[in-house]
Amino acid sequence: MSADTKKRVLIIANELSPYTEFTDFAQILNKLAIKTFDSGLEVRVIMPRFGVINERRHRLHEVVRLSGINVIIDKDDYPLIIKVASLPNARLQVYFMDNEDYFKRKAVFRDDQDNFFDDNAERMIFFCKSALETVKKFGWPPHVIHCHGWMTSLVPLYLKTTYKKEPVFGYSKIIYTAQANQFKEKLNPNFMKKALISNEIKEKDLEPFKDGTNAALTMGAGKSADVVVFGSEKVDKKISDELKPSRYKKVLKYEASWKEDVTPLLELYKSLTES
Repeated sequence: MSADTKKRVLIIANELSPYTEFTDFAQILNKLAIKTFDSGLEVRVIMPRFGVINERRHRLHEVVRLSGINVIIDKDDYPLIIKVASLPNARLQVYFMDNEDYFKRKAVFRDDQDNFFDDNAERMIFFCKSALETVKKFGWPPHVIHCHGWMTSLVPLYLKTTYKKEPVFGYSKIIYTAQANQFKEKLNPNFMKKALISNEIKEKDLEPFKDGTNAALTMGAGKSADVVVFGSEKVDKKISDELKPSRYKKVLKYEASWKEDVTPLLELYKSLTES
């Protein structure tokens, strides 16, 4: 890749202000995306089109040229609809992964009785696979892929297995944000079988995820990532004990100052685009 090629950062997240905010990191990501774009790097964001996102207010519209992708989960086909909007006060694009079965409901992770949706595992698999298939369709090779939120937790593993030989990901360094636990339930027992989206993934690759807890997803994602960013002061101790710096992995501990100044995260992006 020539030295003058513009550096590209892809943010894959299940929350981003102003669309959805589950933690303080939604606003940090908003500031980070804008500051990264303003610094001269190319930035794109991919997130789920949850039913609570107001399409009219946020001016989402379908990207017809990207239509026609079907995502297969456990032999079932799910049509992917891709929508796009411009992040307010910025000139960067946010792409929303949509599907009637998984994202039309007017709720995020729980029903109106506060029950955790039984198909949240499948929704996560659909979103992770959709995001990577969309990048392939873009033909837009990212130097950095920053995965944030438990719904992105399979992306690092998929990039190191199923998508390892895809030219579009040949230069990608992967960051995963480890967060405080967002749910106390376990994913449904079919999760492991459905997460095996290709022959390149072996059951042992999914071993860290097997408990189906939020902590297990974080540890599984962190083990496949090149860099782990702690996105909260309240990260489970067993996660912080497990995901330590090594010669293969960089770890950035959470700083409350990021709410005001995201420069350390931007510097991380820049260092990874040059390594």
